[in-house]
Amino acid sequence: MNEIANLSEKFGADIEAVRQGIGSDNRIGYHFIYPGCGYGGSCFPKDIKALIQAADDEDINCDLLKAVESVNYKQKQVLFSKIVNHFGSDLNGLTFAIWGLSFKPNTDDMREAPSRVVMEALWEAGAKVQAYDPEAMDECQRIFGYREDLRLTGTKEEALKGADALVLITEWQQFKAPDKSSIQSLLNQAVVFDGRNQYTPNIMKSSGIEYYSIGR
Repeated sequence: MNEIANLSEKFGADIEAVRQGIGSDNRIGYHFIYPGCGYGGSCFPKDIKALIQAADDEDINCDLLKAVESVNYKQKQVLFSKIVNHFGSDLNGLTFAIWGLSFKPNTDDMREAPSRVVMEALWEAGAKVQAYDPEAMDECQRIFGYREDLRLTGTKEEALKGADALVLITEWQQFKAPDKSSIQSLLNQAVVFDGRNQYTPNIMKSSGIEYYSIGR
């Protein structure tokens, strides 16, 4: 679905309409065909790697499993690429609000989470990060320690204050219906990069928010 989403974006299609068409086939269904900014966690990445290694040990070439791993690695770069396309490659002096640090909702697990890839790329480009997650704040502090370019905030609104854009990475329930006026008033620029397609492009545009999502 991530590759189909990237194709849809290039061809001017809407991945949500494509997803509805694909999911209408009852052999596939709708439950697990959501595009996004990559998977993480303790199980799926480890299991894919273990299967590839087991196949290699038996001289079996598992092209599809290797492609899954490769596509997921590239998908974790998509949000940062969109940021660079908008702001340019030199992000010195810019601050980005991050909503969502865990690899999925309802956990504090940040193992191989897309948030880590995005934040590390932002720091490498000279940007600062203001981040909020309902559960993973302590875990983020444990992983990254104290950094002058990282501020962990107590609320999602606090993360927005003075930032130049919002980057949504984890689809927590708390992020699904944001106060659009707060996004406009608290951000320096009303720009949102949505890694989980949580919002409707036309509604965001009509609210005066510049909006980037996956495959739309």
